[in-house]
Amino acid sequence: MGKQLLFLFWLMLVSGLAQAQDLLVKQNGEEVQVKVVEITPTLITYKRFDNPEGPLISVYKSEVFMIRYANGSKEIISPQQPQAAQPQAGGRISQPVPTDGSVVPGDLDPAFDPIHLSGPRIGITVLTGGVVDKAKDEFGLNPFLTQFGWQFETRIFRLPNGTSGLFEIVPLIGGLEQGKFIPSVNGLIGIRGKNGFEFGLGPNLTPVSANIALAVGTSFQAYGVNFPVNFAVVPGNGGARFSLLFGFNSRRR
Repeated sequence: MGKQLLFLFWLMLVSGLAQAQDLLVKQNGEEVQVKVVEITPTLITYKRFDNPEGPLISVYKSEVFMIRYANGSKEIISPQQPQAAQPQAGGRISQPVPTDGSVVPGDLDPAFDPIHLSGPRIGITVLTGGVVDKAKDEFGLNPFLTQFGWQFETRIFRLPNGTSGLFEIVPLIGGLEQGKFIPSVNGLIGIRGKNGFEFGLGPNLTPVSANIALAVGTSFQAYGVNFPVNFAVVPGNGGARFSLLFGFNSRRR
């Protein structure tokens, strides 16, 4: 009798958990267990049910067929695909106006919608080769120095697959732990993938040199705050400078 009661309790628990989630069914037949957060005229925003602390994910309503909510109710989002655009006189394409609530291409959110972020950066720089000798002779610097600065990031565009184009300006002050004040400015143009991996290339300017910086890194997100970690290489002057920077940033209103 005790085993039967335990099995019944376990069955009720599993059943309750199964019902505490929403099911998002896409036009291609893919089913995703989610928790729907918001539905706008063009987007559906949700969190994956298996990762409730993960990032918010948005999908175009035109890509979703149906949502089955945790209470058992269903909502048909896009029962059929929009008709193909028909050319008009003069070569202009007219988009059909759907009556089922789906979205035509002209109604989609623009990819080129800049987003601005900013936040502090700290890290270290290691000097190698001829850069070490030049730093000692001109500034009396050791080959290891700290960096403090600020990151100004503009997300230029974002594609539907999550890939983003970036432009960053990162002014830094190095050598404070050695009683020095060595300013530098980095301007980077790069790409960030949907999983947060990014790389960029651009000029690096200091009081004594102008070089090209190459940077790679990744970004983590929690509670709306981004935590970037980047590794940069600046070759030139008979050696190279290697920097590891990290910090946080958030969207500027």
